[in-house]
Amino acid sequence: MSTLGKKTVEDIEVKGRNVLVRCDFNVPMKDGVITNDNRIVAALPTIKKLIENGGRVILCSHLGKPKNGPEEKFSLAPVAVRLSELLGKPVVFANDDNVAGENAKAAVAAMQDGDVVLLQNTRFRKEETKNLPEFSKDLADLVGTDGAYVNDAFGSAHRAHCSTAGVTDYIKDTAVGYLMEKEIRYLGNAVNDPVRPFVAILGGAKVADKLNVIENLLNKVDTLIIGGGMAYTFLAAKGCEVGKSLVDLEKVDYCKDMLKKAEEKGVSLLLPVDTTVASAFPDPIDAEIAVEVVDSDKIPADMMGLDIGPKTMELFAGAVKSAKTVVWNGPMGVFENPVLAAGTKAVAKALAETDATTVIGGGDSAAAVMQLGYADRMTHISTGGGASLEYLEGKELPGIACIAGA
Repeated sequence: MSTLGKKTVEDIEVKGRNVLVRCDFNVPMKDGVITNDNRIVAALPTIKKLIENGGRVILCSHLGKPKNGPEEKFSLAPVAVRLSELLGKPVVFANDDNVAGENAKAAVAAMQDGDVVLLQNTRFRKEETKNLPEFSKDLADLVGTDGAYVNDAFGSAHRAHCSTAGVTDYIKDTAVGYLMEKEIRYLGNAVNDPVRPFVAILGGAKVADKLNVIENLLNKVDTLIIGGGMAYTFLAAKGCEVGKSLVDLEKVDYCKDMLKKAEEKGVSLLLPVDTTVASAFPDPIDAEIAVEVVDSDKIPADMMGLDIGPKTMELFAGAVKSAKTVVWNGPMGVFENPVLAAGTKAVAKALAETDATTVIGGGDSAAAVMQLGYADRMTHISTGGGASLEYLEGKELPGIACIAGA
């Protein structure tokens, strides 16, 4: 049995049974061609395990945000083709506008052990995002009374949709796939049961996006590092001159409270001590830009902070060096610009060189680590942006909560 508190694919017997698997095939496409198949590749271990064990594998996923029911550009047909290539066996695509229609029923009825069927985009049904029982029941009917359900789509686990949660009202044998298991093991355990010292690094533009994350982590970490655009609201809360830097005036008092809370709890809260500034935000974002470095409490009135400076890079890297667990969510600056990527790169490098368990919490920080070539040096890179943020907030995710306990 799993140590996660949830059943995994290792724990369920699938031979001869229909198994509905919720994957994350929300891949980037251009003119009907998949431009990056990472998410499809990431789903393969779970799919292969179920095939090897003789399951009849029925895959489902959303793709994009179709507004008014079915839209051809959001069809999962190209995913079926790519999956067939990667698995080295045919994947039958059940192309029904209502997802669980006649094509799906016929394809499922014809399945032998080890066969794979891919359903059409779950969001072609408007009930999906509203978690209405009609669609949940239609999906469950494809599986039958003796079937099973596996959720391997962490990126959608924070959504209570038909295919991520509602369907489990009708399918009782449920488990998480390997991808989901990894997320729970690393992201969940890093936050809830960390090996200490535990350091969290938060970046990104807005304090508002991370309010609950900051509060939750202050109760758990030994050191909280704050960089990126959100650092300037904290600096403003300390009475520093921040020039034209991004400041959320409505959140200055909140930042004062968090600084006080950190002090009361004995948490080391690190802010930038120097800042890379420019006269304006780069436009386009990767344009050449003239910058200078100033102390973080003396940003000139006509300048804005766009990255951490070299002293701060050393400060943050030093805090990471002695850590045993590090969670990072959000870049240190405008990392899309080569000149302003230095801070994010320095933090990624520090994480790559530490012996700590390093967990990258999805979104921009995951993109930055991959773009900078450090992905293979991290313990775990989360596949979910919004889901990993909600996990860091300490929320229970509907797509995990509904899975049977181990």
